[in-house]
Amino acid sequence: MEQLLAQIESIQKEIAATVAKTTAEVEAYRIKYLGTKGLVKQIMGEMKNVPVEQKKEFGQILNAFKIVAEEKLEVLLAALGEQDENNATIDTTLPGDPISVGTRHPLNLVRNQMVSIFKRLGFAVAEGPEVEDDWHNFGAMNLPADHPARDMQDTFYVQEATENNSAWLLRTHTSSVQARVMETQKPPIRVICPGRVYRNETISARAHCFFHQVEGLYIDENVSFADLKQTLYFFVQEMFGKEVKVRFRPSYFPFTEPSAEMDISCQICAGKGCNICKHTGWVEILGSGMVHPNVLKNFGIDPEKYTGFAFGMGVERITQLKYQVNDLRLYSQNDLRFLQQFKSV
Repeated sequence: MEQLLAQIESIQKEIAATVAKTTAEVEAYRIKYLGTKGLVKQIMGEMKNVPVEQKKEFGQILNAFKIVAEEKLEVLLAALGEQDENNATIDTTLPGDPISVGTRHPLNLVRNQMVSIFKRLGFAVAEGPEVEDDWHNFGAMNLPADHPARDMQDTFYVQEATENNSAWLLRTHTSSVQARVMETQKPPIRVICPGRVYRNETISARAHCFFHQVEGLYIDENVSFADLKQTLYFFVQEMFGKEVKVRFRPSYFPFTEPSAEMDISCQICAGKGCNICKHTGWVEILGSGMVHPNVLKNFGIDPEKYTGFAFGMGVERITQLKYQVNDLRLYSQNDLRFLQQFKSV
């Protein structure tokens, strides 16, 4: 016991006399005295050899010894910090480096602009779940059970249908939000439905397995196809300018009749032809049509009294044309060199 106390006293004198002028010297002190194999650990290990009746007294001595070593380390670190500050070559009176300010994602910028345009026409915003049941995604939209869009090739199913439960899936369009609106509201209905959708497609410059849509629905008395066309004419002119060229082509969608796709002149090549417009000078931006009577009936809306139109477009495609982005994959790669281009937008 007396020999151990003499050893502790000797080490404490060494600690008191220690001087460190560099980071390496401070680290050497820490390792020698407070490291895993340091002197403090070694002395603490002698506790097992102390007689039981002296353990309490000796324990207090050891704790005080450890505190002395730790306090000395703090003193050395503080002195080293003051030394570094005195020797610093940096002028601390100069203003700091500017902090880089973030920006909204280009898809969010364009989606917000699209929503703003339709709000000026009286459309309200409606949202719904991304994991949807088969009825709201397909059945309510007049898609028969054998429609190709239900295949695994196009749809990400979360849960297969059972005898007592519907199939669940990642929604393939925001038409499911329209279904939920018609389920809870009565005409007149005028909503747009922005959101993310999912389809099992090959990723390329023109397509992705997830993307964003803005769909619109207007149901009231005496709504005509002319109302649909004028609404969409207004949208593309507000989005792309008065000089944009527009054309409608007959098409087919299960939930609208008649149906049409809308093309605009390619904003990337100015109609001269490129890989985005497949060298035609035209790019399809949306599908549209008059709401099918069966869809209205599914929600208890009288098709003899009410008519309506619906449309849907991809936010990625609109952004691609507006800012002349030639690859849809850029939106999800989080490349700051790409995203920082939109700071001033």
